Amino acid sequence: MESFTHFNEQGRAKMVDISDKEETVRTAVAKSSVLVNKQIYEGIQSGHMKKGDVLAVAQVAGVMAAKNTAQLIPMCHPLSLSGVDIAFDWKEEGSSHRLHIRVAVKTKGSTGVEMEALTSASATALTVYDMCKAVDKGMVIGETYLEEKTGGKSGDFKRASE
Repeated sequence: MESFTHFNEQGRAKMVDISDKEETVRTAVAKSSVLVNKQIYEGIQSGHMKKGDVLAVAQVAGVMAAKNTAQLIPMCHPLSLSGVDIAFDWKEEGSSHRLHIRVAVKTKGSTGVEMEALTSASATALTVYDMCKAVDKGMVIGETYLEEKTGGKSGDFKRASE
């Protein structure tokens, strides 16, 4: 049986030593969403939300979250990111609208960027919620998940289409 990599000889958590891992280009794409009512959707689209440009602020929050993932997730390594790209897409769902969030993160390093992409997608969705909660606290943040990743010893991953 393979030993766990994040435990030391005393069975306590440790940050894995990645000094012997090969530096490769690594990418990760994560997704999340926020379900909002028509009033919030129209406010975001028209730029009339009281707290300002919701998507611009959420995008900056997402980039900052990716860059600071190691400060939030205890065993993550601080990484020098090559890029963080956040895109938004709206879909109507009955009387509501779902804001789809897609985050792509890239680095050249010894460990992957999956956690950075997931943290970014989460912070982006949370920022949308924060900026719109005065209008409706009933918004729903949807599933957050890894869509795909490339590079590293474990190889590529792509979520199967449903």
